Order: sequence, then structure tokens, then C-alpha cells
Amino acid sequence: MRAALTQGLRRLGGVVLDAVLPPHCLTCESPVESQGTLCGECFRGLHLLTPPFCRICGVPFLHAGQGGPDALCPSCRAELPAFDRARAALRYDEGAKRLILPFKHADRTDLAGPLAARMARAGAGLLADADLLAPVPLHWRRLVARRYNQAALLAGRLASGARKPWIPDLLRRRRPTPTLGERGAAERAAVLEGAFAVHPPAISRIAGRRVLLVDDVMTSGATAEACACALLAAGAAAVDVLAAARVPDPRLEEA
Repeated sequence: MRAALTQGLRRLGGVVLDAVLPPHCLTCESPVESQGTLCGECFRGLHLLTPPFCRICGVPFLHAGQGGPDALCPSCRAELPAFDRARAALRYDEGAKRLILPFKHADRTDLAGPLAARMARAGAGLLADADLLAPVPLHWRRLVARRYNQAALLAGRLASGARKPWIPDLLRRRRPTPTLGERGAAERAAVLEGAFAVHPPAISRIAGRRVLLVDDVMTSGATAEACACALLAAGAAAVDVLAAARVPDPRLEEA
């Protein structure tokens, strides 16, 4: 009886909210049927990441043959990353930017839920295998300026939905790092070398456990690699990576 009453009150609250604030698209002002959704045009602008993609880092392929018989991208074929698997919900293009940039830079923390829901579908296998989740950290100066860590908001939503533990401050960014922007993969790796460390009180919690690292955008994989190395050095059994969006490899786009 109590559960039914609670559910009824929630529905009533939703009706009242929709009457006061009619639902509109998450990325534009077009009306939609329910809060937290996209209009048809904006949804069509999103490109969900589905196979074919690299079986390790998840970077998208133009066609299945691009990965060869081992289904690996050129980077993973040359050198396997420290993490086991990486997956993302969206291809990072103009459609994804309309969700992620306001979430990251314009205080649109309400977008954490919709993004996490898409990530949960894309990374269902990773979530099932994970022992705990942790976000890619911000340096404290950037956190003060931004007031929130977008990766932590996503990790918290994912952990709650999957009923998995998470450690918001598992990793620390030891020093501020410049925006990686247009830097190449080798330069990114050099900039991030030694930039991350596991928070000492949390070391005992990751020993022998599989950690799912959560981020908003995965570009070259240098940040994920640096974080995975720190986690493995501290005793984690394995590391997977789940991002909201993945930047395509330009080399594969031109193939």
C-alpha cells in the first residue's frame, strides 16, 4: 500500500511539474513528451557507438574489415593499453557536443542522468564485471573553478543504477595538466606521465579488484592509460574504461 501511494505521489508530482514547466528537449527548446528526453531532430543528430569498433579501446571503425582478423585498431595492435577494455556511448561529434559541452562547462548537471543511462547500455558488460567504479579526477584548482567533477557525477549515477560501490576520490591528479587539445598521442602520454595517484586510504579497497574508470570524453586514451597504470600499480586486478563519448581516430576516418 505504501509503495503504491509513493508511486502515485511521484506520478502526481511529475504531472504538476510538467504543467508548470512544460518538458522541452535537453539540447533545444522544442517540446517533448517527457522531461529529460531529446526531440526527434536532436536524437537523430546523435551517433550511438555500435560495432564495428576496436575490441580493446572501443574506437569506431568505418567497416568491420578495418580492424583486421584481430579486430584491433592500429594503436592497440602496436601496443596494448594498460586497461583491458574501453567503451563509450556516443561518437564525439557535433550531436554529442550539444549534450557534453553544456554538461561539462555550463553547469548543466541535469544532463548526468541521460548521459549515464546511455553509458549503462553501451557498457553493460563492463558494469556487470566491475567490482567498483571511480571517476577520472580533476585537479583541485580546476574543481574549484568548475565546482563539480563531471566524471564523478556520471560515475555516481552509473554506480547507483548498477548497484555497485564507487569511490569518488579514488584517484588524485597530482599536478595540473594543460589542455591536451590538438596534442598527438605521444605528447599526451608524456604530459600525463605520473600525473595520477591512488588516494592512500583507498588502496586496500582496490587490491585484487576490477575497477571501472568513468570519464566524459575519451580522446586518444592517454588519460585512461595514465589512470589505469596508477590503479594497477596500487594493486587493482584489472581496469576497464567507460566514457560518455569517444573521439574517432583520424587515421581510421581517412581509410
